[in-house]
Formats: sequence, structure tokens, C-alpha cells
Amino acid sequence: MRRTYLLWATAAVGLVVDQTTKAVAAVVVEGHDASHAFGGAVTFTAIRNPGAAGSFAPRATLVFTFLALCVLVFIARVAPSVRSTGWALGLGFLFAGAGGNLADRLFRTPAFGRGAVLDFIQVGNGGIFNLADQCVTAGALFVLVQAFRGVPMRAAASPAGEPDAVGSA
Repeated sequence: MRRTYLLWATAAVGLVVDQTTKAVAAVVVEGHDASHAFGGAVTFTAIRNPGAAGSFAPRATLVFTFLALCVLVFIARVAPSVRSTGWALGLGFLFAGAGGNLADRLFRTPAFGRGAVLDFIQVGNGGIFNLADQCVTAGALFVLVQAFRGVPMRAAASPAGEPDAVGSA
């Protein structure tokens, strides 16, 4: 049960931080000249991205909206059975990232379900991203580490169909 709380706390904090930073960026960064921090290593400049990472498939916004909904439903369904701290953190970060960018797709212009994600952070000459993107990356790393370590996402079922708490790393 503690892992479920960890998953939802991670998701909630990630969503709040993502949406708060996007709200600030929409006012402070969007429509203004780029600003630089950390000796020019980080640039704040706003773009609206209707596609996926790196503006991949900009005309597939509805597809990405649907995929994000599927990810959120999947995580919500497995959340009660997660018995590993690594999986809880990974799925929590994935939920925050998918949920944060889904909120943009649902509620930002041009229309409900077809909105563009607000990206506003650039490190060096890399792509422009937001904190939801970083949550997805962190979540994917946690999930990959757990998978490579062979840590099961869910508790093994006992013969009676009850979850087995053994091996709940």
C-alpha cells in the first residue's frame, strides 16, 4: 500500500510542478525574447509543440492525446498492485509527464484535445522541452532499471489468487 501512495504522490508533485512552471512560462517567457541563465547554458524560450518530442508528427496531436490517455488508464489500473519502490517512482513520473502534457493537449489552444504542448527550456543547443518531458524521461529510466534488474512490477499471485508480498523490493 505504501508503494501506491508513493506512486500517486510522485505523480501529483510532478503534475503540480509541471503545470505551475508552464503557467509561469506562459506569462513570463512566451511572447518575450529568449532569456539565458547559468552563463548561457540554459535558455528560456517558448514554443508550442503540437507533436511529440522534437516536434515529431505535428499533425498527430489527437493520436498523442489518445496515447497519453491510454498510459494514464494503464498506470491507474496497475497502481494498487505495484510492490516495488522503483516501479512506483517510475510509474509516478510517467503519470506526471503524460498527464502534464495531456493537460496541455486538452486545454491549450487551438481546441480541446488538439492543443499544443508548451515547451520552454533549452539546455545548450539541445531541443526545447518542459518538465513533463523530464518526468517521462525519469520514469522511463526507473522502469528500464527495474526491468533490467528483473524486479516485477506487481506482486506475484499466490495459488489462492492473493497477492504475495514476498520479494517486494
